[in-house]
Amino acid sequence: MTDTRAPDSTRRSERSRRAIYDAALALVGELGYTKTTIEGIAARAGVGKQTIYRWWPSKAAVLLEAFLDLAEQAAAGESEIPDTGDLEADLTLVLRATVDEMNSPAYDAPARALTAAGVVDAELSAQFVEKLLEPQLQLYVKRLRSAQKTGEVRAGIDPRIALELFTGPLAHRWLLRTLPLTHDYADAVVEYALHGLAPRPAATP
Repeated sequence: MTDTRAPDSTRRSERSRRAIYDAALALVGELGYTKTTIEGIAARAGVGKQTIYRWWPSKAAVLLEAFLDLAEQAAAGESEIPDTGDLEADLTLVLRATVDEMNSPAYDAPARALTAAGVVDAELSAQFVEKLLEPQLQLYVKRLRSAQKTGEVRAGIDPRIALELFTGPLAHRWLLRTLPLTHDYADAVVEYALHGLAPRPAATP
């Protein structure tokens, strides 16, 4: 019997959208942001250029949404920073995972492209912060507030400032690319941030 059902436009649109995400991320990795074009994304995805412009106003908007989708897939099932009662162990685990993500080619190229584009595109930068960065930072705020309640962190600290002691050094080293971003580095960042740089009292025998 001949199937006379109309094609599922929703499924077709989702396939096209997924192909466009994949094409945008791949081209940025291969060519860089400057040489990536809407025409190139459309050709790689096998869709018409107007299909892309119907959904997004620019290649920056395409890349942002593709990167957000990539981040959501990577974070599937990991919506919280662990709270085992050991803040140092929990933050070490998270920062090591962050190092792995930053070193991943799938993350590195689009993240650098969006960072560069955001310098000259205030709207894109604001969207990146609102949709991706801020939700991640709020996870640190929540974990640090939990640590305040258990006495692992003193009550008077501002979690928004404190979290930058952990996230800022990783972002700085990632941006500069002059020194390796490793698990050992992540471990040291957590230790220095939690215990400070001043000499510690000698243990009492």
